[in-house]
Amino acid sequence: MRKREDGPDANRRDEANGSDDGAWFAPKAFGYGAGLPIAWQGWVLIGVYSAVMIVLVNTLAKSHPVLFYSLTAVLTAGLIVLSARHTRGGWRWRWGGD
Repeated sequence: MRKREDGPDANRRDEANGSDDGAWFAPKAFGYGAGLPIAWQGWVLIGVYSAVMIVLVNTLAKSHPVLFYSLTAVLTAGLIVLSARHTRGGWRWRWGGD
């Protein structure tokens, strides 16, 4: 059985190991926002968003540009809100040391 180590790198190891905290995304190491998905829910969110955007581009982009851009804005805002709510540690500026 491994002993849990405390210290500045302990959180980084927990993030890398994917502790069960309900997060869908890992935080970015540098900058603001979310990194890659770390749970199936995050991958599904990204996949569904991508699929819907592909359908919108192929069906509405040329024929109904106002509707296309409106739906794109709403869907992207939803993606951002869900990603922010489900990122481990929330969204904040990171300098790589946290």
